[in-house]
Amino acid sequence: LVAAWLGIGFIHGVMNTDNMTVSGETIDYGPCAFMDDFSPMRVFSSIDHQGRYAFSRQPDIAMWNLAQLATALLPLIEDVKDAQAAVDRFPALFRDAWLTVFRAKLGLQTADEGDEELILALLDAMAKGKADFTNTFRSLGTPEARDAFSDPELYDVLDKSWKKRLGKEGAVPDDRVETMHAENPALIPRNHRIEQAIQAAVAGDLSLFERLNAALLAPFSDPGEFADLARPPTESEVVCQTFCGT
Repeated sequence: LVAAWLGIGFIHGVMNTDNMTVSGETIDYGPCAFMDDFSPMRVFSSIDHQGRYAFSRQPDIAMWNLAQLATALLPLIEDVKDAQAAVDRFPALFRDAWLTVFRAKLGLQTADEGDEELILALLDAMAKGKADFTNTFRSLGTPEARDAFSDPELYDVLDKSWKKRLGKEGAVPDDRVETMHAENPALIPRNHRIEQAIQAAVAGDLSLFERLNAALLAPFSDPGEFADLARPPTESEVVCQTFCGT
């Protein structure tokens, strides 16, 4: 579940133990948000002053929460070592899930020992280039992806490495567009659009909410008439904080 969150730039915001379920479902959407430009330490929740639940820290918090669950179950477990061993499996399991998610986002259909390095290098370049998370992955292999970087040369280096990796599978980007689009949404509920919809609704106008809701029914389809909703926020539209009532 957390690997899937990271794959779409989702930040839960309140990963307390009571907000995680053993069924693997996302609950308590209070201050959650989706990133625009990528930053591994991005925080939106107004109550997360220390960045405890920042984007890249979510796997660590998930493991900590699992440890608390194991502690609560200790009276029912004969050997404490069994509980510790179960919790200790999480990092490797998460890494495998994370690699699966991001390989799919890159259109990769096989595993290669260099994949983790490639993925991390791309994310690092996106952070340095202030590239939009959603639009970059959606447009990989096109001029639009390059244009998403404040320094396009950062993308050029990674684009070459990515295409070389695809070549190991005998593929080029055009061969994988359909499968990549199935993994990389064209639309997300961007914070500034949500804020606009909330403000309009408070004023009695539900049209922005209804349009946003209609668009998000098919986030992986080409946006068509909803193309404006895929646009990152302008500087004046950026939302820096979300709240439990959002």
